[in-house]
Amino acid sequence: MEVDHPTNDKPSTFCAMTRLGCILQVKKKIDLVYGGGSIGLMGLVSKTVYEGGCHVLGIIPRALLPHEISGKTYGELKIVADMHQRKSQMEKHADAFIALPGGYGTMEELLEMITWSQLGIHEKPVGLLNVDGYYDGLLALFDKGVEEGFIEDSARHIMVLAETAEELIKKMEEYAPVHDRVAPRQSWEVDQLLESTTSGEPLTS
Repeated sequence: MEVDHPTNDKPSTFCAMTRLGCILQVKKKIDLVYGGGSIGLMGLVSKTVYEGGCHVLGIIPRALLPHEISGKTYGELKIVADMHQRKSQMEKHADAFIALPGGYGTMEELLEMITWSQLGIHEKPVGLLNVDGYYDGLLALFDKGVEEGFIEDSARHIMVLAETAEELIKKMEEYAPVHDRVAPRQSWEVDQLLESTTSGEPLTS
């Protein structure tokens, strides 16, 4: 499971993150793939999942090490060259994706995973935890895209949406793609594409 992290410590977001971490490691025993940072809420989630006996894989570009790593890291940390490689490796290792309230980076990664699903590059569930209606404006923009004919109605349902971690995990477990794909996955030669990039430098704590 790949999780894109929020960048604030708002109480409701904090509660959603800690609840998600508990569900992943206590109830579901789901491994975690994330952006590799040790600070903030994602640092807490990685610690929770790791100490619960699940595997944690963090993937981080070398340039971000001074900004996102502070103190102890948990699980395996893979250092890569750039953001493109980070996303490719995270997609390769994850079976599903979850985005929580966040900034430009979170939204960009969310939209890329949705786009990859639409194109047929992957068929994995893409979940959005809409804490306190944080993403209502973005969802309204998606609906406007459907209304104006820029987004197919079936593609609007690529994303799995919920307001609580419990509901989101349940919906993602039941997810089945219903949208038309631009091209079959095989035509993208995804595995070869991913292997053509450097796999990164492992750093295990």
